[in-house]
Amino acid sequence: MKTIALVAHDGKKAELLEWVKVHAAFFQDKELVATGTTGRLLGEVLQKPVKCLASGPLGGDQQIGALIAEQQIDWLVFFWDPLSSQPHDPDVKALIRLAVVWNIPVACNKATADFIVHSTLVAQDYQRTVPDFSAHNNRL
Repeated sequence: MKTIALVAHDGKKAELLEWVKVHAAFFQDKELVATGTTGRLLGEVLQKPVKCLASGPLGGDQQIGALIAEQQIDWLVFFWDPLSSQPHDPDVKALIRLAVVWNIPVACNKATADFIVHSTLVAQDYQRTVPDFSAHNNRL
């Protein structure tokens, strides 16, 4: 079962919820993890359990980042608001950075999320390449 992390800034929550409604069938056999309010709202929309972490500014972004580093997240959907200043902007950048470091798909907008949901790879047992950081970890 694939695990998807979903995050949305306040100005993008309605857009994420509408997108999830359109793709509700896709999410029924997925495990979902989300930050605070986003998770509660997603659970109501999808009528299924969503593991809710802390609110983004209170550490939820970092909790999802830790799950990515522990290989527990397969895909990150993060509808972030590029036009609004966020008090936890360093956490947002760190979260997206970790998704890239660990080679998981990241959708930061509806168009990219649509492409991933409709990809033929979604229906396959796609095995992403997990980077080997042993050389980095064993350096002096």
